[in-house]
Amino acid sequence: MQRRQFITTGVGAALTASLAPLPVWAQDIWPSKPIKMIVPFPPGGPTDIMGRTAARVMGDKLGQQLVVENKAGAGGNIGTDAVAKAAGDGYTIGLSAISSLAIAPTLYPKLPFSVDKDLAPISLVGFTPCAIVAHPSAPFDDLKGLIAYAKANPGKLSYGTSGIGTSTHLAAELLQSIAGIALTHVPYKGTSQIAQDLLAGTIPMSFESSLTSTLPNLKSGKLKVIAVTSAQRSRALPNVATVAEQGFAGFDVVTWFGLIAPASTPRDIVNKLADAWKTGAATPPALTAFENIGADIKVNTPQQFAEFIRAENARWGSLIQKLGIKLD
Repeated sequence: MQRRQFITTGVGAALTASLAPLPVWAQDIWPSKPIKMIVPFPPGGPTDIMGRTAARVMGDKLGQQLVVENKAGAGGNIGTDAVAKAAGDGYTIGLSAISSLAIAPTLYPKLPFSVDKDLAPISLVGFTPCAIVAHPSAPFDDLKGLIAYAKANPGKLSYGTSGIGTSTHLAAELLQSIAGIALTHVPYKGTSQIAQDLLAGTIPMSFESSLTSTLPNLKSGKLKVIAVTSAQRSRALPNVATVAEQGFAGFDVVTWFGLIAPASTPRDIVNKLADAWKTGAATPPALTAFENIGADIKVNTPQQFAEFIRAENARWGSLIQKLGIKLD
């Protein structure tokens, strides 16, 4: 009788143990649910395409869906701020850009987030070259002609960009500084209005960050391209010389994009996210999508991306302070 009681007690203890809650680490193996990716620009543009492509290929690697949420405004700062203020549990990440991570910290006196303290860099995602585009009636066809005309007509040559403090605006400011010319900036709130005014001849030229949107007009002769601002020629415009090739060695301005997470995100999760992008970036869907928008895929480690951001912050912060660029 005692033996039966012992056996029953043992079975009961085993059942009790099997019904006890599992340790937290066994229940929550990341990622156990979909991950939100905030893209701080409107749907349909090059940045959105980059974000959705990264979400797709990273989801394939991680075994969980990455759901894109567009949160546009303030040159990308609203969406970037949303990432900075999200819970650091690995289920919210974002795609940010040079405008928020390297330009805004100096340009905005009261930025609602700190790049250093509130964000965890994951990896660079891609670069898009900028281009100097002009109306066919503009009295120059290359950079040498542009500079000569600007020197002969100081302040009379205007150019459009998608806004104050954008990479295209700073590309123009840097060119003016090293070439010794004075141009008149006409900031727009987006790229569509620039295209309309440029095609109409309302403005003689613009600094463009999305070559794919201007390629049809370039091919049809409705616009002409003066130079690209990246260190190497653009794959989309292989016959167009760079600013560096046209007399300004070392000139290199691109619009870059990268993945970020809240600063409190565990380091091992940040590394897994970086590895997921590294794997996904080499797949045909990613390579094709980026090629279609004229972008170059980039991959690096979280530490390398953090160092890159600090260097870019110092570079553009110095130029903004030197030239006294301010928001209107």
